[in-house]
Amino acid sequence: MWRTREGSTARLLQLCLGYFAFYVVTGVTVKYFGKTDPGYPGMDGIQYLVYQTVGGSFVALGVVLVRRWYRLESRQQVRWGRLVFPAEFLYILPSGVCTAVVIPTTTLMYTLPVSVMVAMVIMRGSIIVVSRLVDSIQARQGLLRRRVYVEENLAVVFALLAVGAQILWTPSLVNPLVDWLVRAGVGVAGALRLQSGDGRNFEFLRSRAAMTILSSYIIAYTIRIYIMNYYRNTRGRGQKLDNKAFFAIEQLAAFVTIVLSTAFVLLLAPSLGWNAKQIVTFRQAFLSPHPLWGWAALSGTAFGFVAFFSVFIFMFKGRTATFAGLVNRLTSLVAGTAATLFSHYAFGARFPEFADWLALLFILVALGFLPQAERKRQVELVQAREIEAAPPAARPARVAASAG
Repeated sequence: MWRTREGSTARLLQLCLGYFAFYVVTGVTVKYFGKTDPGYPGMDGIQYLVYQTVGGSFVALGVVLVRRWYRLESRQQVRWGRLVFPAEFLYILPSGVCTAVVIPTTTLMYTLPVSVMVAMVIMRGSIIVVSRLVDSIQARQGLLRRRVYVEENLAVVFALLAVGAQILWTPSLVNPLVDWLVRAGVGVAGALRLQSGDGRNFEFLRSRAAMTILSSYIIAYTIRIYIMNYYRNTRGRGQKLDNKAFFAIEQLAAFVTIVLSTAFVLLLAPSLGWNAKQIVTFRQAFLSPHPLWGWAALSGTAFGFVAFFSVFIFMFKGRTATFAGLVNRLTSLVAGTAATLFSHYAFGARFPEFADWLALLFILVALGFLPQAERKRQVELVQAREIEAAPPAARPARVAASAG
């Protein structure tokens, strides 16, 4: 076993490797079950979303219930009549509701008639920005006592360049630059010229469904990341940072929300006149299951394991939201590229295009800044532990006051 200490770089690498592996499996299975060529399942995206969510939810619930992770240690209890519960439930339960929004909107974006790669990078890029904003807000509130290092800010810049490489790779923007390079004597640049209709564009801005789903995803994730870091940054001295309990309570709340929402759509959608294609397909996934629904649900177990690693990276001990968000989202972007490559060679899925490789280059540059930030953070954490171990009279006045 690779034994690691909580909050160590080695523990973080373990989580990243697990996240990467299960994310690749998730990405490959999504492409496999959605492939419409003869001999492949040809499953509708909404159908697969249903079965994947079922498989993933049962994995997450099974682990937290069997391991009893839901037992949260708290110094403050809230009493509502005869009901007594930890005060943290008041914000962890809403985080679970936001999780119930994030789970379906992530896949729903891929079912719309917009570029999948553009959808993916916009969602990942938005969370990197949100993580940086959460640090700024909580620093102003006095909750975050750690500084965001310059390397983390530089990584954010290059992560956003990766997003821009995907979104801005359109004929109207690329071809004038190519023409200028050719006139300047760089003849090989002509190979980059895009034909009309090729590449990325901004069609998602003209899609009401896409903008609604994307907005819901960003808003829900913003609230969730704020709550995660609020919980992490408000643990008092000697109070346990129990990420497993947070995950368990959040998943239980998400499961209840998803079940109630599903029942509402199944029972009341026809009488309410909800006849959009996505809703009809969603209901049919239950009423007339696809012949391979069981295998799709089984493949969804990888999605369930992804949830563990994702949350534990977002809430990793001793790190800023900026750093944790970068590690989480950049790992998923690299895993997405790996899944695309594997799918191409395994069953002929789309091969990454130039813009994909350019985005990956920026991602690797962003990742290159993180080890430098991590080394600085480890020094900071060692100093913090030494200060904590010292007698109160020997501590710096500012630190002693904040630890009280």
